[in-house]
Amino acid sequence: MAISGRFVVLLAVAVVPTVLLASGWAGLAWIAVVLVAAAVDVVLAADLGAVQVERRMPRLARRDTVADGTLVLVNAGRRPVRAVVRDMWEPSAGHRPGRSRLTVPSGERRAARVQFAPFRRGRRRSAGVAVRAFGPLGLAARQRVLDAPAELVVTPPFRSRRHLPSRLARLRELDGETTLQLRGHGTEFDSLREYVRGDDVRSIDWRATARRQDLVVRTWRPERDRRVIVVVDAGRAGAGRVGDEPRLDTAIEAALLVGALAAAAGDRVDLAVVDDRVRGRVHGATRVDVVQRFGETLALAEPGLAATDWAAVPALVDAVTTQRSLVVLATSLDSVGASGDLLAVLPALARRHAVVVTAVEDPAVTAMARGAEVDRHGRALPGVTSAAGRDVYRRAAAERTLLDADGVADVARRSGAEVVRGTPEQVPPAVADAYLRAKAAGRL
Repeated sequence: MAISGRFVVLLAVAVVPTVLLASGWAGLAWIAVVLVAAAVDVVLAADLGAVQVERRMPRLARRDTVADGTLVLVNAGRRPVRAVVRDMWEPSAGHRPGRSRLTVPSGERRAARVQFAPFRRGRRRSAGVAVRAFGPLGLAARQRVLDAPAELVVTPPFRSRRHLPSRLARLRELDGETTLQLRGHGTEFDSLREYVRGDDVRSIDWRATARRQDLVVRTWRPERDRRVIVVVDAGRAGAGRVGDEPRLDTAIEAALLVGALAAAAGDRVDLAVVDDRVRGRVHGATRVDVVQRFGETLALAEPGLAATDWAAVPALVDAVTTQRSLVVLATSLDSVGASGDLLAVLPALARRHAVVVTAVEDPAVTAMARGAEVDRHGRALPGVTSAAGRDVYRRAAAERTLLDADGVADVARRSGAEVVRGTPEQVPPAVADAYLRAKAAGRL
């Protein structure tokens, strides 16, 4: 049973006869009348056992966007339902409005529009739908939580999508749509044409030249149908926060951007989310569904407590393909101690594949090394320097952190990998540029 604000107001009215008549019996009599009216109201309220809930809502919603849905109340009872409905979603689902008022006649159904504005990725669930059915007086209501299971998968925001058009234009140039196709832009044969001054003599096709009695060269284009394998580190290293977000979110943005770009180039794209075991897989995503499939898998990625088992990654890549591929390791290079397992497997991977490793830099650490003050989000405060004596040790620690990161990056490069370093905003487009460089040089 639940009471309304009207019931509370009527009870408060009992003060009036008590004061005016200087007698408590008048107030008690008024309270008794209100209580009896509330009891009658509950009896006359609709039976919630005959009420059902239906949902019409999306299965996926992108973080920081708004998705629409519908909540339908079905009344199979004999009395009309005057209801206040509350859908009990997790707060991070961003469900609104909090409550909806519906009047459903007997044997009919009514719908209420709802919206979702989620601000955290992952799987969001509803605990049910709480329904209050008021009687005709509106004093009291029957209340029940109806079982209506629902799930909403909140995918990453994909903010790096804004970098995609410029990289696609560069990809079209490499493919010969806006520039001449020359040796070095790829190793996949495209066509024959007459030799012009400046062409690479290694591109001359001597058999075609003999047939035509004129110099003929081959044109080349970037390879298609190649493999791009993105490995996202969901171990404990991804839990470290840079600004307002964990490092794992930067890896997710890089995976989405390079996946969309590679699929647009006609390459086959695979994804693996790993820590001490494989947490998620996407195999052979195409241009049509790469963002959706990647987003759905990465939405459920959360940094765990276990360290990432990098020793199992070469076998994981070999299980996908044995041909030379581009392997993107979306992780973070911090120190030799933290990244030792990764550095140990890089030489074996780099011998068979083109390897790109990401290294996320924290702007707050760079600001500390310069002696600048930072706000609670890790951003440097312009024109504000910290007290020299108080923060000497903090500056020294920041400088030591930067030197360790430089050393680890150098070791990774000597192992044959390309290291992409930058802030969380810089890393995703830098990984896309590394893919384009590998494509242009024919290293895939």
